[in-house]
Amino acid sequence: MSLMKIQRRTLLAGMASVVATCCGPSSGNVAADEVSSSNPADSPDMPTPEDSAEQIPQPGLPTLGGRQFWGDVTFRSGFRIQRNVFTGHFRLLDSTDRRFASGTEADCRSMLDTICRMRQLPQDRGHAVILIHGIGRSSKSLAAVAKALADQPVFCVHFDYPSTRVSLADCADYLRQVVQSLKAADRISFVVHSMGGLVVRRMLQDQPDPRFHRLIMMGTPNYGAELAGMLKKFFLFRAIWGPAGQELAGGADSTVASLPVPTFPFGVIAGGRGDDEGFNQLLPGDDDGTVTVASTRLKGAADFLRIPRLHSFLMSDQTALEATRCFLEHARFALDRQPAPIS
Repeated sequence: MSLMKIQRRTLLAGMASVVATCCGPSSGNVAADEVSSSNPADSPDMPTPEDSAEQIPQPGLPTLGGRQFWGDVTFRSGFRIQRNVFTGHFRLLDSTDRRFASGTEADCRSMLDTICRMRQLPQDRGHAVILIHGIGRSSKSLAAVAKALADQPVFCVHFDYPSTRVSLADCADYLRQVVQSLKAADRISFVVHSMGGLVVRRMLQDQPDPRFHRLIMMGTPNYGAELAGMLKKFFLFRAIWGPAGQELAGGADSTVASLPVPTFPFGVIAGGRGDDEGFNQLLPGDDDGTVTVASTRLKGAADFLRIPRLHSFLMSDQTALEATRCFLEHARFALDRQPAPIS
């Protein structure tokens, strides 16, 4: 064989080898395909993290939180079940007011059980402090109180109720149901503003509970609100403030006069200027612009404190917040002075 033929055959063999290498599957690609096909996440029999996440109930759109047309009936692990005051149907909201369920109370309780089980949420144990707003307000008005108690050994329950749509008795019934839902709490205290104190007292008329520990009332018209007495005959007042607003008026035969006095330690914080004129010239004596100091002074209180604040700002006053922290633990508003009980 000539040298030229040998060189030509060698060249052809080399070209064939190059083509085979470029076009054929390499061992590296085969190995990668095998690893990919053997990935457990690709197997239809193995659940993926995404599959598991889809099984956990997801919230719907945010709501306004039901400030006047809904009332809380259950509190658990940051979730709450509310009842609509007009339709009577229920819904389940989380702490950011996102709706998880709607329909019957049983539907919402079933969904709440599922969420608590799947998220492994612990029960609310220990000392519960229920924050209760006044008429026409919401639990958000007591945000400063919740913040002041954040480092305390308590958990706060932000209670909302339809204060302008129903009677005091109905308001108290919403509170009663929330109290009953706190099954694992060993102590229950209340920090209330204005009419919130009357709601607690109305509940005590039907449901005493040995777990009740402390009550701090800020600006509560315990002997009636003089302004309500002046305005209750006007249609606009009745339309805005509803049945409970009518009951705020005092008098010997009034709803307020029939309410029981708490049998556990309670304290009273009132707003006023410390003189005989107060902030509102229409009211007799010292006042916070809405409620007189005299009306707040419920007999039997373990301590009394007057601060120079208007009615709507009592809950965010630093002195009131420090007094609240102290009273929850010691049943007095300060340790550096003697209590001022009301007798």
